[in-house]
Amino acid sequence: MDADVIVIGAGLAGLRCADRLAEAGRAVLLLEREPVVGGRQRTDEVDGFLLDRGFQVLNPAYPAIRRWVDADDLALRPFGAGLLVRRDRGLVELAHPLRDPRRVPATLRSGLLTPASVTALARWAAPVLVTPRRVVTGPDRTVREGLDAAGVAGPLREEVLEPFLAGVVAEDRGETSEAFVRLLVRMFALGVPGLPARGIQALPEWLADRSRRRRGGPDLRLSTGVVGLRPGREPAVECLDGTTHTARAVVVAVGPEAVAGLVDVPAPVTRGLRTWWFAADEAPTRSDRVVVDGRRRGPMVNAAVVSNAVPSYAPAGSHLVEVTTLLGGGVDPTEDEVRRQAGEVFGTSTLGWRTIRRDDIHDALPAQPAPLRVAAPARVAEGVYVAGDHRDTASIQGALVSGHRVAGAVLLDLTAG
Repeated sequence: MDADVIVIGAGLAGLRCADRLAEAGRAVLLLEREPVVGGRQRTDEVDGFLLDRGFQVLNPAYPAIRRWVDADDLALRPFGAGLLVRRDRGLVELAHPLRDPRRVPATLRSGLLTPASVTALARWAAPVLVTPRRVVTGPDRTVREGLDAAGVAGPLREEVLEPFLAGVVAEDRGETSEAFVRLLVRMFALGVPGLPARGIQALPEWLADRSRRRRGGPDLRLSTGVVGLRPGREPAVECLDGTTHTARAVVVAVGPEAVAGLVDVPAPVTRGLRTWWFAADEAPTRSDRVVVDGRRRGPMVNAAVVSNAVPSYAPAGSHLVEVTTLLGGGVDPTEDEVRRQAGEVFGTSTLGWRTIRRDDIHDALPAQPAPLRVAAPARVAEGVYVAGDHRDTASIQGALVSGHRVAGAVLLDLTAG
């Protein structure tokens, strides 16, 4: 037997799972097919720019981040607290009233708020701010149905909420669980998302580095792909190089696109996003806020001058612009469409923008339909367990919590067995 537990996949769920198991004194073998840790949290340096695999943000208000990560070590740089919204008359600001009170007058002048819409939104959001557990365990429906029932309407919904949420949940039909969206709204209310100075991959690297420094930490083996798994009292893992490893338990912590190839579970339904990365000599705005198109005249769900918020993402004298669209379900936006809409939204020409890369992330986010399922069974076969945000909630929070939860289940079974 090669280890007490083999963990397949060194993404956030796998790293957290392996760390908890090792902390409990178990011998852990952590196998990762890529040459680096991170899974979907990957960052590449291209021509001096830092490009994440699709536009991602990290919210320091996530309980899992507060509990298991030192956000200060990541040199987290926040985006602006609020949004820029393109309306027919131009770009307007929507600022967080508590975090950016100086911009409240501009928000009131935006024309996006009415007393009725603000009251309705507050009524809709209040339960998750006061009693989040009741929202999770209570009845659920689609977010479209929930907003309708609460009377949230007008520009605040049509020009702000709906286009913004499309980029967050990767769908624009309002089919996502209302409970899940409320949880996200809670996190946006409690924290300001940002990015580590070295890119989103700094998060999994921090987790892996902490494990390496701990005595008895996981045995991490990179560039070690797994092609087969045999359940049983002594489950076995077959690797791409022809080697076989056995353990008392195996945790499959791969992404939603790969999990069904290793264990007998249905392939998770996922949502896709496409991100274009552009280099610009001049920033199209000085704002560090995320931008949405309230007119909804094109495929763009959000855009941002990332380097305004995190200067290290671009070399000196250049700026990094991201534009994200939905992907899949017959949606296949072109660069011409993206450039046209981005130019209209920012009110500038995009002819001078240089395309650095396009990221097509077909499995960007596991779908979260109603009713919300916050915890799938940890064990799926004898000696075999599954972890990942597709087993809990589709987020960095969900991935870390899933890894921690599944590690706890494994420890209980090993102790009992």
